[in-house]
Amino acid sequence: MAIQLNRNDDLCERLQALGYAHGKRIRVYGEEFDLTSNPIADGSGFAIEAISRKSGHTRMLRIPLSILHMISKDLAASSFLKAA
Repeated sequence: MAIQLNRNDDLCERLQALGYAHGKRIRVYGEEFDLTSNPIADGSGFAIEAISRKSGHTRMLRIPLSILHMISKDLAASSFLKAA
């Protein structure tokens, strides 16, 4: 369980470094959003709270799986190199 929590913390940290962080603006799913939270694990992935610039409505956005897979591969490679 602790390993999973550390992994989630590492993923959240990397997502923030990529711009998925409170106060940032992103374009995803063909729309611009102002982010109002940092990424959070939601059981089946990661999400972030955002306000649509077009409609002004608050939404929970799922972070694309392709980004999560990229970060997971990078974390696995870096932990492999540390262990070697």
